[in-house]
Amino acid sequence: QVQLVESGGGLVQAGGSLRLSCAASGRTFGGYGMGWFRQAPGTEREFVATINGGGTITSYANSVKGRFTISRDNAKNTVYLQMNSLKPEDTAVYYCARARDYLHSGRFSNYDYWGQGTQVTVSS
Repeated sequence: QVQLVESGGGLVQAGGSLRLSCAASGRTFGGYGMGWFRQAPGTEREFVATINGGGTITSYANSVKGRFTISRDNAKNTVYLQMNSLKPEDTAVYYCARARDYLHSGRFSNYDYWGQGTQVTVSS
């Protein structure tokens, strides 16, 4: 069983930055793509960013491109989401997830393990 634990969320003013972390259990972390998704109240969960198992390929939602950066440290079994120039519309619960294989993916159905989420609130 894989466990994913997010941390780093909080309250920040618009224009500020936060870095989310997601620590994963298991010995084959580098064999799987990872992703970040978010869900605001009353909305569906949406894709934010993804990275392949080796950390060499990334992809982003258009809404965060140029502001957010996903990265991973396979030696620490951790994936990160650096969020800069935050906007009030970035307010949501952020979830990390493990893909079913090595590849990166923006598709919700391609992920089989999910963390419990961490709240990010951006004030205007």
